[in-house]
Amino acid sequence: MLFKAIKTVILVAAVIVSTTHLVFAGEAPAGEISWGMLIIGLLGGLALFIYGMERMSEGMQKMAGNRMRSILAALTHNQIMGLTVGAFITMIIQSSSATTVMLVSFVQAGLMSFTQSLGVILGGGIGATVTGQLIAFKLTDYALLMIFIGAVIRMFAKQERMRNVGEIILGFGILFYGMKLMSDTMKPLRDYPAFIDALRNLENPLLGLLVGILLTALIQSSGAFIGILIVLAQHHLITLEAGIPLVLGSNIGTCVTAGLASIGTSREAKRVALAHVVFKIVGVLLFIFWVPAFAGLIRTIGAGLSSGTARDIANAHTIFNISIGLLFLPVTTLFNRLIIAILPDKPVAPCTSLPPGISMIVRFSIRP
Repeated sequence: MLFKAIKTVILVAAVIVSTTHLVFAGEAPAGEISWGMLIIGLLGGLALFIYGMERMSEGMQKMAGNRMRSILAALTHNQIMGLTVGAFITMIIQSSSATTVMLVSFVQAGLMSFTQSLGVILGGGIGATVTGQLIAFKLTDYALLMIFIGAVIRMFAKQERMRNVGEIILGFGILFYGMKLMSDTMKPLRDYPAFIDALRNLENPLLGLLVGILLTALIQSSGAFIGILIVLAQHHLITLEAGIPLVLGSNIGTCVTAGLASIGTSREAKRVALAHVVFKIVGVLLFIFWVPAFAGLIRTIGAGLSSGTARDIANAHTIFNISIGLLFLPVTTLFNRLIIAILPDKPVAPCTSLPPGISMIVRFSIRP
């Protein structure tokens, strides 16, 4: 209850700062940027985006009920099935970090082994890309309509299932309204040379990778970070060559949540979080050194669909995760050995002393 109350307070605060931004954004003189209002608008939009994603995720989880946990525990003996189940469950809960945290708790409880979790981790990365594909559709103009429809269904539906559908639509609308707010806030930056030059510097792959890791770790949501990138791309503020390293960095930054969840758990559970990090780092190392060629491939794929940079960034995120999933799935046994080598079982210390009573018996028995 306390957590829900805190989230409600965050939503109310976001609405307040959003309204403040819309009311006072025009007070800055022509040609100047009101940085205070810009920051308020960005923070308010980001809060609404994350809150909407949470509401949408909660609605989907309620519709699925407890079946997700039973499916995850029962169908992961085969790595291909684990990949499929991981993608499906992450698509529902909209968070690969949440899937990995769930795996950590399952392994800790002995419901599944570390080896079983590897395929699910790879599938989780694929399922997480669905969020980026959805928000690349420019539906921000219909955000308030979705909020209205979702709220009406949520309030007046008699069946629990329909109320959950309303919650999903409501969350989707709040998510897109947050995107609209961030988009409107960023409009003045299109003509701000210093900001444009800073974004151009992110075409340096290593710099973009580092920024992606830090910002995603800070907001603890790769979906929200990808949403910000898509908003920048819709305003032509970021190129695909700059967006790809940021996307790759976000895939590493999202591992922080699972790492925190593994603190204080068993050795086996810690290996799940470590495997999540190793998969992402190795995958990024395979892609980071050919970013221009990868960008050209993404443009070629998107050319037939008449997609812009925003869709190309979402496609890059999807293709990266599908690629490492298909590439690493056949060699999960090798990764299993690698993780165990990095984080081996704790050696059992030999007993160097005996209790006093046993010691006396031993001494007495070996007396000549």
